[in-house]
Amino acid sequence: MAMNIQNILSANAKSMRRSAIRDLLSVANRPEVISFAGGFPNPATFPVEDLKVIMQEVLEQESTSALQYGPTEGNAKLRELLAQRYKAQGLDINKDNILITTSSQQAIDLVTKTFIDPGDTLICGLPSYLGALQAFWSYQAKPIGITKDEELEVVVKALIGSGKKPKFIYAIPDFQNPSGITMNVKQRKDVLAVAKKYDLLVIEDSPYRELRFEGEEMPMMYSMDNERVILMGTFSKTFLPGFRLGWIIAPTNIIDRLIVAKQSTDLCAPVFDQAVAARYLEKGLFDKNLKTTIDMYRGKRNHMISCFEKYMPKGVKWTTPEGGLFLFVTLPEGYDATDLFNVAIKEDVAFVIGEAFHCDGSGKNTMRINFSFMNEERTEEGVKRLAKAISKMFESEPKPETPTTF
Repeated sequence: MAMNIQNILSANAKSMRRSAIRDLLSVANRPEVISFAGGFPNPATFPVEDLKVIMQEVLEQESTSALQYGPTEGNAKLRELLAQRYKAQGLDINKDNILITTSSQQAIDLVTKTFIDPGDTLICGLPSYLGALQAFWSYQAKPIGITKDEELEVVVKALIGSGKKPKFIYAIPDFQNPSGITMNVKQRKDVLAVAKKYDLLVIEDSPYRELRFEGEEMPMMYSMDNERVILMGTFSKTFLPGFRLGWIIAPTNIIDRLIVAKQSTDLCAPVFDQAVAARYLEKGLFDKNLKTTIDMYRGKRNHMISCFEKYMPKGVKWTTPEGGLFLFVTLPEGYDATDLFNVAIKEDVAFVIGEAFHCDGSGKNTMRINFSFMNEERTEEGVKRLAKAISKMFESEPKPETPTTF
């Protein structure tokens, strides 16, 4: 008889939820499908020739350390170089404020693991990054989602009044995944004011910040309050996703706790990858390649927006992000993107259902679209197919009547 592991699963394991994105990718992996579902950087941005040289240098000059176990906190040179970059952007930090992680996804997991007890609440956006929601749920947290129009302090006061004070506020201030929107200075100040008033941490998840195409750069929340903000960054969107390198910037008393949490997880982030990344930064190649990447992604966003304007049926709305990798698309109220996905996949086009990014199950009429990966021809064809699928759904399901209110 096969063993029934359900009877011995931990409460944490039972709280884990599958990634809707990963499941959708498995459905949409046929070569004929044009997929806007993944959050993939474009492979043309990968600096392969530069890496060949740097990797050879590391193997010749640093093999003893680069191929060995490393310190949990990460490569000292890499941390120092990152600290210098952030100092130039207004942060008062040094390398001791930085912990290198195995991707920013691990950073989210470590912070959640360190601060969340089963049943704890936290505040996040509606919508919010699915990978973060998965981490929160896996530690039996209860994320409370709020829209950009809701009053944060009202929600926090209500939770405190009911004995469920949130542990932290989770935000993606720049080119949010999935919405693509950016918080303005006032919104950042308001979040920090509430956090300070009610003694809450703020988790500033910042994977896309350096991918700005246009508009005014906003100050990092960490630069506005370096006592209660935990900042997360990554090379996955700006350098190489396959290196799986991210980092946490926080006060040293928090970093010390996170180092202990990381030791029981993986001991240290990939050591060779850190050595390569440090040399890449030190040679000035990161900034050179980043400029090329930004120019490419600006063009890809503009092309996708022009395709939406050309082909989308009336009633469909979308965001126009100033950076990042994603558009967020909204269907008229009453339509369900899950129903649309079933139609779209028959048209050989895929996206991520927006409901997956809403911790309360809302957002059923929304979807996330990636614009960084496909070439222009495939993008235009994919938007045509998606517009056709939406039109088919509109024809088969007339817009639901909006209830009259008195």
